[in-house]
Amino acid sequence: MPRVGLSTTAVVNAAIEVIDEQGVEALTLAAVAARTGVAPPSLYKHVAGLAELRTLVGIRVITEMTDRFVAAVLGRSGDDAVAVLLRTYRDYVREHPARYASVPPDPLHDPAMVDAGTRMLQVFLAALREYGLTDSAAIHATRCGRSIAHGFASLEATGGFGLPEDLDETYERLIDMFVASLPRGTRTGR
Repeated sequence: MPRVGLSTTAVVNAAIEVIDEQGVEALTLAAVAARTGVAPPSLYKHVAGLAELRTLVGIRVITEMTDRFVAAVLGRSGDDAVAVLLRTYRDYVREHPARYASVPPDPLHDPAMVDAGTRMLQVFLAALREYGLTDSAAIHATRCGRSIAHGFASLEATGGFGLPEDLDETYERLIDMFVASLPRGTRTGR
């Protein structure tokens, strides 16, 4: 009989707590079992194993990020939407660096994560809509924006910027360069 209150959601919550406190490498079924007060075999009533738990954590993190992105860009368009999206991305990674590290590089190629990954992609595409980008052009722009946010935030989270110049200023310069690279046609904003 499963422990009262223990559910798949509770197991994922405990896994995220382990990751937040100790890093992705510390995520084991034993660590989650200890946190939830059960023996490791009891977790198999809620997850098929560590691989599935890692997938569920990845889906949860992608969903959290996407929800934040949607809230941040809602009612915005053009340069303003793109800039706030990139800032929100960086903020999430700064707040949850270990949790963010649990997301696979390409969730769209994992059948279990494709829905969550597609929803996140749709937020990026919506933020870029005003630039008239479609098809491959929209995907290239999305990749560029994600690369800026992921690369900068990942380097920042791991202490990759040791010089004293202000990181916020550097990031704003990156945002400005990215926005300036987008088509000028019918867009509005800034």
